[in-house]
Amino acid sequence: QVQLVESGGGLAQPGGSLRLSCATSGFTFSNYAMSWARQAPGKGLEWVAGIDSDGRDTFHADSVKGRFTISRDNAKNTVYLQMDSLKPEDTALYSCARGSTSYLTNLLHEYDYWGQGTQVTVSS
Repeated sequence: QVQLVESGGGLAQPGGSLRLSCATSGFTFSNYAMSWARQAPGKGLEWVAGIDSDGRDTFHADSVKGRFTISRDNAKNTVYLQMDSLKPEDTALYSCARGSTSYLTNLLHEYDYWGQGTQVTVSS
């Protein structure tokens, strides 16, 4: 069955960095776009970044542009989110998701499988 397992979250100081990983199995990873989304306490789900199936096309939300970078390794069936210059408002549960096609989209309803998430807390 399709599985997405996130790791790499934790506590970081403002201005610090974290690298999230999402290891996948149960499907042909290189055929699907992938994304990261987050949910802060008391707020709705926010799309953060996406990447198409071969990694040539990426898109980042304005709130993280220039600070976060999404990438993927199709040989390892893994998608990453490099987070730099972290801010307290980045505190959230971060989840990866599989797109329903190979094309990049920022529409959350276009993602059909989700991981359980990894918690990121940014605080001094």
